[in-house]
Amino acid sequence: MTRVAVIGAGPSGLAQLRAFQSAAKKGADIPEVVCFEKQSDWGGLWNYTWRTGLDEYGEPVHGSMYRYLWSNGPKECLEFADYSFEEHFGKPIASYPPRAVLWDYIKGRVEKADVRKWVRFSTPVRMVRFDEETRKFTVTAHDRVEDRMYDEEFDYVVVATGHFSTPNVPYFEGVKTFNGRVLHAHDFRDALEFKGKDILIVGRSYSAEDIGSQCWKYGAKSVTTSYRSKPMGFKWPENFEERPLLTKLENKTAYFLDGSSKQVDALILCTGYQHHFPFLPDELRLKTANRLWADGLYKGVIFDKNPQLFYIGMQDQFYTFNMFDVQVWWARDVMMGRIELPPEEELKANFDMWRAREETLEDAEQMIWYQGDYVKELLAETDYPSFDIEGTNKTFMAWEHHKAENIMGFRDHAYRSLMTGNLSPKHHTPWVEALDDSVEEYLRN
Repeated sequence: MTRVAVIGAGPSGLAQLRAFQSAAKKGADIPEVVCFEKQSDWGGLWNYTWRTGLDEYGEPVHGSMYRYLWSNGPKECLEFADYSFEEHFGKPIASYPPRAVLWDYIKGRVEKADVRKWVRFSTPVRMVRFDEETRKFTVTAHDRVEDRMYDEEFDYVVVATGHFSTPNVPYFEGVKTFNGRVLHAHDFRDALEFKGKDILIVGRSYSAEDIGSQCWKYGAKSVTTSYRSKPMGFKWPENFEERPLLTKLENKTAYFLDGSSKQVDALILCTGYQHHFPFLPDELRLKTANRLWADGLYKGVIFDKNPQLFYIGMQDQFYTFNMFDVQVWWARDVMMGRIELPPEEELKANFDMWRAREETLEDAEQMIWYQGDYVKELLAETDYPSFDIEGTNKTFMAWEHHKAENIMGFRDHAYRSLMTGNLSPKHHTPWVEALDDSVEEYLRN
C-alpha cells in the first residue's frame, strides 16, 4: 500500500489530510496517511503557546503568535471553499477574527472530516532519508511522550512545517550591553508587558506593523519603528513614529541613520524568519528566501530534485488557507496518479515563466493579482471547489485601501463572503477598544 508522510499539522498539513479524506469520501482508494506533529495539539501557529525558547521536551517552540492577535487581513480572503465560516459558526461573523476564533475554524473542518486518528502528536521528525534504489523515504520520528525513536518507510513526503518559526536575527552595535529587554517577534507574547514603556521595533513588514499597533493599543508610552528600505507610511497616532535604520545602542539610547536618537526600554526585532528544515539532508532540503515564487519548487509545490517530495505553503503570502488548499489538492492528485507530471522541461518552463513575472512586480496590488493567478492555475487542475479569485483580489484591494485610510481602524470594516455571497456584519466593538480577544466575546451578538 502507498504511504504518505505529512510533516506538520498546521493549516497546510491539515489541509493535506482533508484533501485525502475528501477523495475517500467521494469513493476513491486513498494511500495510508500519517501526519507527524511536534506540538500536543493541531493548528500550527494558531495553536497558541505561552512558552518561548524551548518547549517542555527541549524542542524549539514553534509558536510565534501572541495574545490579543487578530487577523491582519480579511477572513473572506482565506475562507475554505469547502467549509465556510457560516457553516462553522452557524451565522455570519465579522471580517477580522482574533486568533482563537480562527483556530476554532481551522479545527472545525478537520474535526468534521474525522482525521485526528491520522496524526501522531508530540512527535517531531528527526530525519528523512531517500533511497534511490527502492525509491522510498525513511522517516525517523521521535515520540516525546514515550521518549522513543523509530523509523518508518513512505512513498511520498509532504513538508508542511511552515516558515514563520525560526527567527532571522540581525546584529546591532551595542546590543550586548543594551540595558533593556531584547526579543525577536517570535518570542513576543503579551503587549501588556510594554505598557507605559518606550519601545523600539526594528522592521517594516506585518510583524512590525501589528506588534507596534498592539503595543500602542495596550498602553505603551511610545512606539518607534525603524526601517531599512522605506517607512511603512501609514497615518500613525501621535506617540507612534517611524525612523530610519537603527545604527547602534548605548545603554538605553538608540541611534538612527539620520543622526537622531531616542531613549527606549525595549527592542523588539521584527526582522523576519528563515526557512529552516533541520530534519532534511542537503539533497532533500528546500533553500529559498521568503518570496512569492520560491526557489526549487515546480508549480510552487513539488521539489525540483525529487518528484516524490512536496512542500506546502512555502511562499511569501497574501493568499493563505485557500492557497494551501489548492496546493494540497494538487499534490494529492499527483500522488494518486490523477495528475500526470509533464516532462521536466515543461515544469521548468512553467517555473521560469512565474519567476520572470515575479521579478517585474512593483507593488502589493500587482503581487496580489500575481498570487491570485497562481492559485487559479492550480485550482483549474483539481476538484477543489472553484471560488471567485477576482473577487478575492478585489477584497484584498479594499483591505489595502482601508489600511492606508486608517491603520488603527481598518479592522472595523466588513466584506462580503466569496463563498456564500453574504455580507459579514461589522464587529460590535471598534478594534482599538476591543481588549478581550476570546471566542465568546467575539461571537457575542
